[in-house]
Amino acid sequence: MTRTRIQTLLILSLLGSAAAQEAQTVRLGFFPNLTHAPALVGLERGTFQKALSQVGSGKVKLDPREFVSGTTLTEAFAAGQIDIAYVGPGPAINAAGRGMPVQFLAGASEAGAVLVVRKDSSVRSYRDLGGKVVAVPSLGNTQDISLRHILNENGLKSRTDGGTVTITPVAPADVMTAFAARRVEVTLVPEPWGAALEAQGHRVIGNEKTVWRDGKYPTTVVIVNAKFAQANPQLVTAFLKAHTDAVAFINRNPVAAQTAVNAKLLELTGAKLDPRVLQRAFARTRFTTSLDLAALTEYAKLNVEAGYARSAPDLAPFIRK
Repeated sequence: MTRTRIQTLLILSLLGSAAAQEAQTVRLGFFPNLTHAPALVGLERGTFQKALSQVGSGKVKLDPREFVSGTTLTEAFAAGQIDIAYVGPGPAINAAGRGMPVQFLAGASEAGAVLVVRKDSSVRSYRDLGGKVVAVPSLGNTQDISLRHILNENGLKSRTDGGTVTITPVAPADVMTAFAARRVEVTLVPEPWGAALEAQGHRVIGNEKTVWRDGKYPTTVVIVNAKFAQANPQLVTAFLKAHTDAVAFINRNPVAAQTAVNAKLLELTGAKLDPRVLQRAFARTRFTTSLDLAALTEYAKLNVEAGYARSAPDLAPFIRK
């Protein structure tokens, strides 16, 4: 085979590999929560798809996949079914601790979770949670870990830890039904579901600032499969730019952002929220691209306290530079 022939085949091979990469699908995981507003806004406004279509030949497609909790999302992540995801810090830290190929790309939201009690409940403070059934989105998720810390701070424990508080998983969009059926009395829930419950007359006894760190804690972060990031740096860069644009849009145009979020929630859950409910939920949530390593490190310690890990991993190596 001539040298020219070999060079031609090599060039064709390289072009074929590039085309295969350009034509791939980016699988994005997210939740139908306000704390994932950058994802909802980016999807509703086509921000992600537009950014990805500018990579290479423009053949990259976005495959958004909805999840109800960080626990189920990280299971999909571990199975190689997700490339990039919006998820709570608890499941993300658990993934890092278990050796999954995870990298923290950016922050997405802070605070945005409240403790709500049924309107007929006698609960008035955290100390009154003894003997109650409390709902969280899923066991091991960010709100679950936060709740167990609240219990610990108030001399209480879950039943699984020898205490009297029953912690049960209920998808946030289903909490209103669970309240109406009197299956649960209390919930630590991400927005906008806390504000939606409040609009029905239920009571917030723990706002976003009293949950932890005076409200200065990450609620949602963006993670990427490290192997995917290594193989597709341009796609990751494009997505990160789109995420940054979505966060900027939310902070610059809150009314338009609330409209976009409501439209996406209607599509995903079949329920459209009162604009006043969304406005209240937005007021309890901050949107940012910053990753607070100190807060994440503290959260890793809460994860150990909650019994979901034996030790807190050093998260610095998991932060994508």
